[in-house]
Amino acid sequence: MSEPWALILGVSSGFGAATARAFSAAGHHICGVHLDRRSGQPRVDALARDITQAGRRALLLNRNAADDAQRGEVIAALREAIAESDGRLVMVMHSLAFGSLQPLVPAKGERQAVTRRQLEMTMDVMANSLVYWVQDLLAAELLGRGARIYAMTSTGSRMVWNRYGPVSAAKAALESHVRQLCLELAPRGVTINAIMAGVTRTPALAKIPDADQIETRALGRNPHDRLTRPEDVADCLLELSRSGTRWMTGNVIRVDGGEDFCA
Repeated sequence: MSEPWALILGVSSGFGAATARAFSAAGHHICGVHLDRRSGQPRVDALARDITQAGRRALLLNRNAADDAQRGEVIAALREAIAESDGRLVMVMHSLAFGSLQPLVPAKGERQAVTRRQLEMTMDVMANSLVYWVQDLLAAELLGRGARIYAMTSTGSRMVWNRYGPVSAAKAALESHVRQLCLELAPRGVTINAIMAGVTRTPALAKIPDADQIETRALGRNPHDRLTRPEDVADCLLELSRSGTRWMTGNVIRVDGGEDFCA
């Protein structure tokens, strides 16, 4: 049998890191893309150790996943690693959390608002890059029948939070891309779903204005009396990647412990 590989975009923390650990423990080699300064390297090194201690390969590359040339470098390295291990790519996770948290219009008495460059960058990184990765993985003949693709969205795709407008628009576009890619990937036997996690204490959440209030409201709604954890999402993705879910595609799947339904 071919050695399974998982490609995780945004691997160094939060959902990406938890998923890398879960999939490597289940027997997958990991190719991960992250964009970290030197201060974040110890976290990446710890993740690499966990993967290798599970007996799997850790190909963790510090690259800008939204850059065309660097995307090509990652895919070339992944293709070579897969060939060396007689492997195949079975899972792709898009978990890029880099965008502008600025108001769409300036508050009264202020001048600051999101710029065209910031708005377009947020859309490109957090939504459009999913399409470009799928295109290039297909061109490299790495996405075969049975592969699973997951894109991390949030309730912000349909709700409004202070200064979240650019990211909210990107998340809504990401979900639209998932639906369209579902249609176009179906003849190839590749599934794609958006994953809407509950509010989770991650580095990305900490950057959102009034994050503490978001956490408090989510904690009050969640019937499990706790926030979602990255490991909750990772465990669900592992189960969703089994062969019996081949007919599940094009969805926005909530992984939130029931948080979204509770008042």
